[in-house]
Amino acid sequence: MTLLEHDETDVHNELVDYQNPLLRLKIWQIQGAGTTIPVYKVHRWHYHKEVEFLIMQEGGLNIQTKHDTRLMQAGDVYLFGSSQLHRTWKALPIPLSYIVCQFDLSQHFDESTMPYLHYFSEARTPLGQLNYIFREKPDVQRQAYDLIMDIYHETQHKSKGYELAITAAIRRLLLLLLRNDSRDMLHGADNAELMRLQPALDYVDAHLAQKISIEQACAVLNLSYHYFIKYFKKVMGLSFIDYVNYKRIKKAERLLLTQDVSIMEVGEAVGIPNMAQFYKLFKRHNQCSPKEFKHRMRGEVSLNTVSAVSDV
Repeated sequence: MTLLEHDETDVHNELVDYQNPLLRLKIWQIQGAGTTIPVYKVHRWHYHKEVEFLIMQEGGLNIQTKHDTRLMQAGDVYLFGSSQLHRTWKALPIPLSYIVCQFDLSQHFDESTMPYLHYFSEARTPLGQLNYIFREKPDVQRQAYDLIMDIYHETQHKSKGYELAITAAIRRLLLLLLRNDSRDMLHGADNAELMRLQPALDYVDAHLAQKISIEQACAVLNLSYHYFIKYFKKVMGLSFIDYVNYKRIKKAERLLLTQDVSIMEVGEAVGIPNMAQFYKLFKRHNQCSPKEFKHRMRGEVSLNTVSAVSDV
């Protein structure tokens, strides 16, 4: 079976089974004695459309994303953005306990707060880049930890009005990030402008494996060519071509990490069958070739495992 015949979304996209469909939330605790969970048993790369917060209660857990490999210990908080590739493995031969909280961001905004949804849309900045806040501001990390624990306890006890308490805690969590983003990485855009662009964004998502025409995107919005390219850059902060290329490279990264396929098949699956062009574009985004990226990301676990062994 070739890559193009294989539905990689069904295989590698973790479908979250919500504990409460109205809240679109899943939160649970993972525990293990010192020998229950083997040290260095690496979980597979995965992603999901839900945002995920992970808080450590006891022990040590290695987490890996495209940009980061980190040892988490008691009290630490980590944020995974929507569809961000990640994997974990136990770091120390001692008891392990942590809580995973996944939720659909869009469910926790109403008409009065909807303009703030686009601060967290990840159209410009992946939410995973906000983890600097927890590293630089321990008090903010403690507040985030406590909010996640509040959400966990509310789901366990289900006291009257627990849904209101959970929604309030999630909003407090987002407000905490927004107000403590000293690097100004969260950028909002006018809600009406983004809504107007949405059909064009949907068109891109649906045609990544094919030739994408600016003219067709213009037609979807019924806008002239010149107005569309200026409007798109104003709203999104980057050109339409750069946005399409960004989406294609993100999909290519996911395929390289989750499937045993050739570089040529990946290029075809993301709509860049010309290998020279694919390599050039990929290197522009990752400062390495697709092959180097695949080896680096898959081989990083063994390097960190050796380091962890020497520390134990």
